[in-house]
Amino acid sequence: MKKNKFVNLIFAIMLFFSTFIWNCSDSFGQSEELKISDAPIIYDANGRSIKVERPFKRIISLYGAHTENLFYLELDNEIIGVTRNESYPEAARKKTVFSAQEDPEKFLGSGADLVLVRPMIERGYPNLIKRLEQSKITVISLQPGTVDEMYDYWLTLGILTGRESQAEKMVADFKERVEFYKSNIDKQIAQNKITPKRVYFEAIHSKMKTFTPGSMALFALEAAGGVNVAVDAVASRGTNIGNYGKEKILSHAEEIDVFLAQNGVMNQTSIDIIKNEPGFGVIKAVKENEIYIIDEIIVSRPCFRLLQGIEQIGNILYKK
Repeated sequence: MKKNKFVNLIFAIMLFFSTFIWNCSDSFGQSEELKISDAPIIYDANGRSIKVERPFKRIISLYGAHTENLFYLELDNEIIGVTRNESYPEAARKKTVFSAQEDPEKFLGSGADLVLVRPMIERGYPNLIKRLEQSKITVISLQPGTVDEMYDYWLTLGILTGRESQAEKMVADFKERVEFYKSNIDKQIAQNKITPKRVYFEAIHSKMKTFTPGSMALFALEAAGGVNVAVDAVASRGTNIGNYGKEKILSHAEEIDVFLAQNGVMNQTSIDIIKNEPGFGVIKAVKENEIYIIDEIIVSRPCFRLLQGIEQIGNILYKK
């Protein structure tokens, strides 16, 4: 009798644990299913929709802004490749170099799970993109054109990499610092009874192009207390660059207190080139030698260093 009771007890215990394990495994399955179904979906510049079920851990960046922002989110270990022109931060120089012009096999052999590009790369190298996607490597194309889009872009990078809280803080810190700088500039202008400087901001000298309202460059200018004279510039091909033309620039000749030009890959200009441009001698800023060059990376790239652009422009305009 005692033996039967003991056997029954053992059986009951085994039944209890088998039921417990079954229920637990079932609930774990449901939990995982919920987790996957609740995974955020992001949309890129090419219209892709990507469900981010887990953070990407091996990332190749084919655009300097992506690289800079990923480093800002403390993803040094996750970045396995960058472009050959990387210069910031210094740690980017130590990463393996990749190029869209190379054989796709280098990408495939890297173990990458995400390749970040921008629309220009996607348009220029469709075969590479197709080959990567065929090999189940996620490709995402991102490039914000406005400051509001920049904030969303930073948050998207946070979602892709599991750094949501850091990305949210990045946005909040940036906004706070911009407001602090703007309030100081406004106070300086008011206390010293300064007339806000009117500025023509050159984007591409050879084509007489400027920036359009909503662009990061004009955001930086306005945050620094400057007034854009080319408010009627119209976007060219959906970009934040607008055709303006010499005639329209010269129509503002007496208004332009400061002639500001970005310099870099997009606009390889100089003070002498601007000063010696036929017809520009009648521009107030040219006559008074108020021509300034600023690095395009800190006024046009959607990165935290846009704050440096704001500060430099403020120093130019109000001679701190």
